Formats: sequence, C-alpha cells, structure tokens
Amino acid sequence: MKPTALRYDRRYFDKWYRDPTHRVSTAATASRKAAVALAVAEYFLERPVRTVLDVGCGEGQWRTVLRRLRPGLHYTGVDPSPYAVGRYGRSRNLLLGGLQDLPGLALAPKYDLIVCSDVLYYVPRTELVRGFTGLVDRLGGVAFLEAYGSEEVAKGDTRTIERRDPGFYRRLFRRHGLVSCGPHCYAGEALRGGVLTLERGGV
Repeated sequence: MKPTALRYDRRYFDKWYRDPTHRVSTAATASRKAAVALAVAEYFLERPVRTVLDVGCGEGQWRTVLRRLRPGLHYTGVDPSPYAVGRYGRSRNLLLGGLQDLPGLALAPKYDLIVCSDVLYYVPRTELVRGFTGLVDRLGGVAFLEAYGSEEVAKGDTRTIERRDPGFYRRLFRRHGLVSCGPHCYAGEALRGGVLTLERGGV
C-alpha cells in the first residue's frame, strides 16, 4: 500500500471535510465548482453532460452535487484511499486507484466531464507526468483541472503539496493538446476545435 494512501484515512476526511475549524471543502463549495464545470462542458458539448470521471474523488462529494444538478448523470470516482473506497465504493461508484492506475481500471472509453478538484498539487511530479496521458485519453469533452501556481496560497493540508510554477501546468496541458476554455476548464481533442480564439485563456 502506498504511503499516500495510508494518509487518507477517516481522520483525514473528518478533519478536512467535516470539522468546522479545519474543513476546506463544503457541499456549497463543491456545488459552485460543479455548476461551473457542468455549464462549460455543456456549452461546448451542446447537450447535457451524461458521464463524469472524478479522479482523486475522496469520498465522492462531487457525486452528490452533480446528481442533484443532473439526476440522470452517471458518475465514476477514482481515489487511492482504501478507507474512502471501502466505505463509499459501492454506494457512490468509487474505484480504488490513482492517476497512474487509470489504464488498468474498468472505466468507460470516454467521459463528457473529467474532474480533478483539489488534487493535482498533491500528486508527485513524476506520477503526474506519467499518469496524465491516461486521464486525457478518456476525455471526450471538458476537464475541470484545479491547479494553483507556486505563488498562490493553498488551503488545507499543505504538508505534502508540491508548489509548481504555473508554466509547469501550462506545458503539461499544452503537451496533451488541452485548450483553456473557462475557470479551471480545458477542452480536449474532441472539442478544442470549437473553442474560439477569444474564449481561450491567456488574454
């Protein structure tokens, strides 16, 4: 079992998701992010989002808010925490694994929306670079990839955060053909041709 997996036990989620003193993500926060991600994906897909892959999903918090907004949506979560998957795997459709494990998991070929919320800066650089291809290969629409530059202040468990220059993420996303199309939102190969010049980031 990976050391990172051991950290994400029940105490971890109780502290950062439920304890009013420390929590960094609430249902309201997740709802706002989910609403943005759905709206951007559906704008470019020109139809409702039907499938979502949530990588680094934790306890599957996004599933609740996404299905509240789109009741028929099919959600799949992936997380390296044996606790989270053991407790919620069956009820919330969570699979055990990390970014590098995606090619070996029972996943659909493509997803309308892929989510990595509050995740990328915890993934070791080598694993992120190696595993990112498996994520992009399954992108049939828009990816919500929450990342912060080294100068920006992250909240929550900062002990193992890898602070990276924004250029690192830009190069990584560009190398995989992603195009910025909204707040933390990136269009993949299937949609990037429909993203107009002034809809793209970097103005």
